Amino acid sequence: MPSPRTLICGSLAFDTIMVFPDRFGRHILPDQVHMLSVSFQIGQMRREWGGCAGNIAYNLKAIGGEPVVMATLGDDGAPYRDRLANLGVAADGVRTVPGTYTAQAFIITDLDDNQITAFHPGAMNCSHENRVDDVSDVALGIVAPDGRDGMRAHVEQFANAAIPFMFDPGQGLPLFSGPELIEMIDAATYLAVNDYEASLLAERTGLSLDAIARRVDALVVTRGADGSSIYADGGVLTVPAVAPTALSDPTGCGDAYRAGLLHGIAQQWDWERTGRLGAILGALKIASQGGQNHAVERAAMAALYDEAFHGNLW
Repeated sequence: MPSPRTLICGSLAFDTIMVFPDRFGRHILPDQVHMLSVSFQIGQMRREWGGCAGNIAYNLKAIGGEPVVMATLGDDGAPYRDRLANLGVAADGVRTVPGTYTAQAFIITDLDDNQITAFHPGAMNCSHENRVDDVSDVALGIVAPDGRDGMRAHVEQFANAAIPFMFDPGQGLPLFSGPELIEMIDAATYLAVNDYEASLLAERTGLSLDAIARRVDALVVTRGADGSSIYADGGVLTVPAVAPTALSDPTGCGDAYRAGLLHGIAQQWDWERTGRLGAILGALKIASQGGQNHAVERAAMAALYDEAFHGNLW
């Protein structure tokens, strides 16, 4: 069936990833952290397209969906607009905020995979200036991590427009109180979190996962190599992970999985097939560095699906 336009509310960001060819612990003295001043000479550096909205849209478009990105860019964001255009991803909801930088993460990783990250939200802090009703012909949506005010506003706007949507609080979860989270969950149609976020969500709200699941049509909890759990229709479906060809970089795996969920929902698939598509996309993503560098080819995905689950994907 034709894919409906799916509004992807979330961040667009540039990720600068650097590798320090040593161990931080050799250069940081525990008894001197109160006067820390260190400099690391970087051996490798790369710049990646990032942000939840960009990552989700990349995967969803590649599998035949029709994502529309709603996000904010700074004065340096023209290359990201060009990228979305080259991918064929609609950018009806992308706004440039003058006088700001696009959200950016600067990540230094050492030989033990320890990380030091500096994140500048920049234009993301103005995400609330975008409105869901600015974009026409939307049948489905997702509110992914973004500026705090923007996430709150977009949840309310989807609900007021009676557009089914997924709430994906992600790393933005600590920004909200328990009552605020309950309010947003109650407005949502679907809820997606990883296992750590699920524990934090239960702690913040004072609700068990079963109780949270009863407030939405489906609660999806991803568990990395342990697969995922989908709470729906009064039961819990366990979806196994798909073995990847390599374990290269987990960045963006959750976003890839969510693209699979959105596609399955849009196509009115059952939850088993939908979750399995998410697992396939997660396996493809983790084998490649960066959030948007993995190849997403329908024929290859169909073969991988048949190998893993002994059935037809498409």
